[in-house]
Amino acid sequence: MEADKVAIITGAAGGIGRASVFAFLQAGYSVAMVDRDTERLMTLLQEVTAAGMPSDQVICLPADIADQSQVESLIARTIEHFGRLDVMFNNAGMCTNIPFLAMTAEQYDEVVRVNQYGTFYGIQAAAHAMIGLGISGVIINSSSIFQEVASPGVIHYHASKAAIQMMTKSAALELAPHGIRVVGIAPGIVDTPMLQRDKELGLWETLQQKHMRGKALQPEEIASVAVFLCSPQANGINGSIIPIEDGLLGKY
Repeated sequence: MEADKVAIITGAAGGIGRASVFAFLQAGYSVAMVDRDTERLMTLLQEVTAAGMPSDQVICLPADIADQSQVESLIARTIEHFGRLDVMFNNAGMCTNIPFLAMTAEQYDEVVRVNQYGTFYGIQAAAHAMIGLGISGVIINSSSIFQEVASPGVIHYHASKAAIQMMTKSAALELAPHGIRVVGIAPGIVDTPMLQRDKELGLWETLQQKHMRGKALQPEEIASVAVFLCSPQANGINGSIIPIEDGLLGKY
């Protein structure tokens, strides 16, 4: 089938990913939903169908973005199915909490391979595809406010998100001649399963108070910004990382 607008969303079964799937579908996109957790991906497909979304507007692509060949394959399969690619949302990410002095190289590498390398693979493969199709698309990368502020136990996460910040700027510069925009988002404290451990440890209220209005953001609030960044109204935004953090970075 030939779709009008097509988006790939990685980490689709997670909090921000799931919200983004619905947001892009509601904005008229066909969506390739990517996640390495096949069971959660199938559950998401059931939720999309139950919400009344046309089944021909979505496909499920189980894949591990830390594997370059799988990233290249999922993009090829998306284009084979829908006929085009307009948006690549490199949203998938992971984090573990391990004190710096106890962290092994393998534990560091596990997070960096998903967050940093997975984003690199997604940017590059999507760019090749868009150029080949002659499409001036948009590539969105998920960074974090932790690209700028420190927190204990997550040095690998900080490193990977800071890398995404600069990869976004650098890729935007090199892809601009092809009409491709590359942008990033840097969410603050978002109510997603990734922060379940903080809730279990009784840290949730403390975390929320880091925002100016003392409340965590919802995944839908992040997803709506992602959709906006792909719209013609955001055409002037390129190489920028948009903070979505309710003033966290400006709070003393």
